[in-house]
Amino acid sequence: MKVVIVGGVAGGMSAATRLRRLDEQAQIVVLEKGPYVSFANCGLPYYISGEIGNRDDLIVESPAELQARFNLDVRPEHTVTKIDPVTQTVSGTTSGGRSFTESYDKLILAPGAKPLVPDIHGLADAANAFVLRSIPDLDRIMLTLHQVQPKQALIIGAGFIGLEVAENLRRRGLAVTIVEQTPHVLPPLDEEMAAFVQQELQAHNVRVITGQSVTTLQDDGHTAQLSDGTTLSTDLTILSVGVRPNTDVAGAAGIKLGLRGGIVVDDHYQTSQPNIYAVGDAIVVTQQITGQPALIPLASPANRQGRQVADVIAGLPQRNRGSIGTAIVRVFDLAAASTGLSERAARQAGLDVAVIHVLGKNHAAYYPEATPINLKLIFNPHTGEIYGAQGVGVDGVDKRIDVLATAIKGHLTVADLPELELTYAPPFGSAKDPVNMLGYAALNITEGLSTHIQWYQLPDALKNGAILLDVRDPDEIAEGHFPHSVNIPLNDLRDRLNELDPKQTYIVSCRSGQRAYIAERILRQHGFQVKNLDGAYQLYQAVRPNDLVYPK
Repeated sequence: MKVVIVGGVAGGMSAATRLRRLDEQAQIVVLEKGPYVSFANCGLPYYISGEIGNRDDLIVESPAELQARFNLDVRPEHTVTKIDPVTQTVSGTTSGGRSFTESYDKLILAPGAKPLVPDIHGLADAANAFVLRSIPDLDRIMLTLHQVQPKQALIIGAGFIGLEVAENLRRRGLAVTIVEQTPHVLPPLDEEMAAFVQQELQAHNVRVITGQSVTTLQDDGHTAQLSDGTTLSTDLTILSVGVRPNTDVAGAAGIKLGLRGGIVVDDHYQTSQPNIYAVGDAIVVTQQITGQPALIPLASPANRQGRQVADVIAGLPQRNRGSIGTAIVRVFDLAAASTGLSERAARQAGLDVAVIHVLGKNHAAYYPEATPINLKLIFNPHTGEIYGAQGVGVDGVDKRIDVLATAIKGHLTVADLPELELTYAPPFGSAKDPVNMLGYAALNITEGLSTHIQWYQLPDALKNGAILLDVRDPDEIAEGHFPHSVNIPLNDLRDRLNELDPKQTYIVSCRSGQRAYIAERILRQHGFQVKNLDGAYQLYQAVRPNDLVYPK
């Protein structure tokens, strides 16, 4: 059996090496258009600052190493330009201009994704504008950094890669501006969680402009004009507005394409053409939570898919179950991570949605150097099905989101989260881990013990006559408070119930939500109409700081 794989890196090389482990006799040919067939593209931004100091560390395996260990025929700088499903051949050209044709019994397509290039007038004349997707892209950026020594950098797009590049350029000493077309940075996260990331960027003197796009590059790329007419000076511009499936050749071969041009595959990665399979960033997957088609261009699913398609070709009963999308990014001293659906995506999918926020610590609060973790859980208030989760904090975010991703994959519900027995000792965690606390808080909603109101619902609720009852202590109130709120410290609440109107609706808040829940339970059991402001003051302050009152 001869297997040709178009594309290396995550999906293609995982397929090639797994197939060799399963079939020593197969002829395996890997055709990669770039000069590097196995490299750490997720590590590219960190070479910009020097955090990864050796460029060679980004190259995982060379063709010679793959030949020696796995007996793979790896051919870099071979660009496939045509697939003929009838004759079962692929053809193309090498970097030297030589034409080639290769026959196959089985063909695996792993062409990946290519950067989206926005429609910006003058971009073609901007010699200082780059994308970052490959080592050659990195080399061009590094050459500019060394030769031109730019002082000002513009990042177009505030997704995962854009933020990583912004951080590393800032660490290198450049003045950095980020322009993001959507209302907030890190669009996969919901607005209030992304607010903590924006604060971190600004704390490190990164200028952030949201709700705007770059429409024009002038002066050979050194002046950028935004959609509102604002102009920015830039010596170096990085385009990071997302990716799209690299499927032009597949589409020309009659292979069925779907969502945004992604390759449609079945449960065994089979395309619409016989003996042709596809994996990685180029394929349409099933979003496991909604069951709908999705594009999830992440390294972990691509590696898994590569292994599984090799199993399928070798005759093992593997099935493509889909993906949920789990990702994390470091932004200076902060980590932000998500898994599954955002609240926005869950509501757009028409799901019955409830949301809770919990503020915890990375380990026992009394143990030195404890740092906060903000967690968000999106779930079904009736069945307890977990739709997604997000986390932001200095330390321990990865652990919590990984646990919650596992819970989603394992079809656990919010009722199972308190049952999780997670490692605990003061330097590592808490006896009631933040994940456990998410479960307890969610159960309070599903069991009818608490009614939450979200931060974005608060202004309308107050306009409609509700009164905000802040149960923080006076010294906390003195540092900042909600306008027109009533303050009764929690420990005084039982003795001051006579100051409240049983016919009035109250929204209770504290710093993080814990005291507000206790106040809610007290008030409910005394006949008051009450809702709990989810995430409380600290969350509202992050996302709407200008709506609060501060001491002069």
